[in-house]
Amino acid sequence: MPHHVTLDVADPHEVRDVITHGHTRADFFRRGAKAGGAVVAGGLLIGGLPAIAEGAPGPELDASVLNFALTLEYLEAEFYVGAVASGALSGRLLEFATVVRDHELAHVEFLEGALGDAKIAKPTFDFKGTNTDPNKFPKTAMVLEDLGVMAYNGQGFKLTPAVLAAAGTIVSVEARHAAWIRRIIGQPLGYPTKWDLPAPTDLNRALGKGDVLAQVASTGFITG
Repeated sequence: MPHHVTLDVADPHEVRDVITHGHTRADFFRRGAKAGGAVVAGGLLIGGLPAIAEGAPGPELDASVLNFALTLEYLEAEFYVGAVASGALSGRLLEFATVVRDHELAHVEFLEGALGDAKIAKPTFDFKGTNTDPNKFPKTAMVLEDLGVMAYNGQGFKLTPAVLAAAGTIVSVEARHAAWIRRIIGQPLGYPTKWDLPAPTDLNRALGKGDVLAQVASTGFITG
């Protein structure tokens, strides 16, 4: 069973200092950089979505992007919480949903702590049975995990280095979620197309905010 995610390399209070005061602590950056990689899975919200500011990276833009990320983490966490609570999943799907539920809840807690009073309100969701149907759950989970990583690629570059390094402790886990659910989908029937492989491409696609919003709007999962 995969190890439970930890965020020991990044302190949300230190991230909050960067966001609210513009501090870039060398020690914070060094510890965050140990996680390597990119940044938070991008976030999204129809209607009440906080606008992503444009311009040079800075504390205000950090908060805007992290709130964008937090919304997707809210969505993913609720998706998996409902999936596990439904009692409809078993075997590998239940193991996946349980572990990923705990990961996503930890991501939400971390981002809320980093944003403090600047965090957005949690939206309401209706997953239309996709997280309580064993036939619909795996493909929906794959789409959500892929979308998060692609959304990061479209927004992560806007973060200041210290916040980027801390957020990198999350995105690598999200990518592993995407690979894990692909592996489950591929057994025992095999992988019908290369897009179902655990690692379907050599470079991951970046997805702009407009494309992310369009994809989420088409699901109807966010209701308010």
